[in-house]
Amino acid sequence: MSNDPSPSCPLPDDRHDETISLAHGEGGRLTRRLLRDLLAPIQNEYLAQLPDGATLPASSGELAFTTDSYVVTPLFFPGGDIGSLAVFGTANDLAVSGARPRWLSLSLIIEEGFSTRELARIIASIAHAASVADVQIVTGDTKVVPRGAADRLFINTAGIGELVFPMAGPGSLEEGDRLLVTGPIAQHGLAVLLAREGLGIDPAPTSDSGSLWPAVDALRAAGIRVKAMRDGTRGGVAAVLHEWADACGKTLVLEANAIPVSATVRGACELLGLDPLHVACEGTMVVAVPGGEVTPALRALQQVAVSSAAAEIGGVTEARIAPVAVRRSLGQLVPLDEPSGAPLPRIC
Repeated sequence: MSNDPSPSCPLPDDRHDETISLAHGEGGRLTRRLLRDLLAPIQNEYLAQLPDGATLPASSGELAFTTDSYVVTPLFFPGGDIGSLAVFGTANDLAVSGARPRWLSLSLIIEEGFSTRELARIIASIAHAASVADVQIVTGDTKVVPRGAADRLFINTAGIGELVFPMAGPGSLEEGDRLLVTGPIAQHGLAVLLAREGLGIDPAPTSDSGSLWPAVDALRAAGIRVKAMRDGTRGGVAAVLHEWADACGKTLVLEANAIPVSATVRGACELLGLDPLHVACEGTMVVAVPGGEVTPALRALQQVAVSSAAAEIGGVTEARIAPVAVRRSLGQLVPLDEPSGAPLPRIC
């Protein structure tokens, strides 16, 4: 794709556009060749011996650990692909936990017949994303399954980070706290959906997939007393806010006119009958801060690229008509439903 930000990864001169066979997953010569050729972009001292487990430097502080699996369709979409998504998604789960992302594992489940050229492109994207997120991929695994046993390629990751910015959590939210988002919402889900269905919306939305750590670190450096952070992935911002409302027993009220949504995403959602608050983000998070710290929090966020469009979108009040509500333009409060399923399947 012409708008793919990842660098190319040229294959060895003697390599044609091969396909993955079951033998590539059997641990023999083809496995070693596959790992040697395709993992070259992410090679480092930890991966050099292809260990089953990585021995990492000891840390004097607490560690955070997370894991996730990625099954997105299509594998490539405007603004990213399954490889960069896996790196950024896992690193962001650590970042919103207050942990500096440090190390990732990478496991590939490849369907027989998958193109090695496409796989090389994805590995190059993984390497590029790991560099951007400042993480090292230190161990992993590869399995090949028969045709029809998987949808081309699945990726599983685990991540470890150093806890440097602990938070009280959503259970601590109280009346007067304010809610921020770090940028326009629903970019990722719409980008994947439109790419999958081939809907010719021009310009097409671009996924916001990216590293959130710079935004988290900006809040930390500014001394902001963040109470909770969460990236709005599956279920979108609505899912995050319902989880928080359940944890604190309060009502979270959003101001409809304050929620940043790009014109392209808004138009596509209206066309498809979707609420942007229910559509996934991959490089945008929701942040809860005390009411008196909104201005310095926004100032800190807007100094870094990933959160330059940060905005205040609402606040926490006493329990009202619903756990989460939206104040529409005429002032009425309308309950915001919690996502009951996946309106956009296979987006991460």
